[in-house]
Amino acid sequence: MTKKASLASALLCCFIWGTTFIAQDTGMDNIGPYTFNGVRFMVGFFALLPIFLLIEKKNFASEFNKDKKKFVYLSFSIGIFLFLGTALQQVALLYTDIANAAFFTIFYVPMVPFIVLFLFKKKVHWSVYPSVVLCVIGGYLLTNFYDATVRKGDMLVIFCAFFWALHIIFIGELVKSFELPITVGLVQTFIVSVLSLLISLYVEEINIQKILSEKYEILYAGVLSGGFAFVLQIYAQKNINPAPAAIIYSLEGVFAAIAAWLILSQVLNINNILGCVFILIGVLLSQLLPEIKKASYK
Repeated sequence: MTKKASLASALLCCFIWGTTFIAQDTGMDNIGPYTFNGVRFMVGFFALLPIFLLIEKKNFASEFNKDKKKFVYLSFSIGIFLFLGTALQQVALLYTDIANAAFFTIFYVPMVPFIVLFLFKKKVHWSVYPSVVLCVIGGYLLTNFYDATVRKGDMLVIFCAFFWALHIIFIGELVKSFELPITVGLVQTFIVSVLSLLISLYVEEINIQKILSEKYEILYAGVLSGGFAFVLQIYAQKNINPAPAAIIYSLEGVFAAIAAWLILSQVLNINNILGCVFILIGVLLSQLLPEIKKASYK
């Protein structure tokens, strides 16, 4: 996969994630957060299964046998991080509003380069740091957070951002060694679904009729976001390092704002538009400045 194809995958992933924010919020009108996530990711698992059988099954053994222990460790870790990130985000939406959740979720952007430095002793390109600042400022303006009140659910979203950061970093490690994006998608959706459903059995009421009443939100969040978007993320990180990848993923806030404008008729004010511009500039800086440096050495 080329760098351009990776960027296209990352942008499409952001678009799906951004528009899914609406489905995540409205999808809990009749069911609990763990039930929603459990069913959503099980739908994502079954959506990916036929694609695995058609495309990746024949290459699975050779790729898996490269380093079985490493693949199991990384893919299982990715599934756990995704479960914790999505669970905390979904539960937080019960105690805070979308503006707060969207703003604090974007904190995974500044977390990634520091976690990479701490865990793997890897330095990131200097352009990442001003890009991170621009993305956080953009998120602040985009979500109208300055009009919001800090709520108890916001701490859950900050923890959620930490696990999103780990998810991005560990995918970056996995794609260096294995060409099994759909397999990883299956593993992580299965882990998230099973753990979510097990918890829902104890803390929520599972009602089939209520689940069916949220079928459109579950299908969108399951097939597109829970299934294909996370596979696109894996494809994207084949040629994009975790820190700049996290900056690109912050565009989900831009797509969420545009979706709210188009679907929910929410007005984009001047601060929202400036927020979009700040994030776009941050993304461009993170991608273009390293390329300029490379070009100067040719």
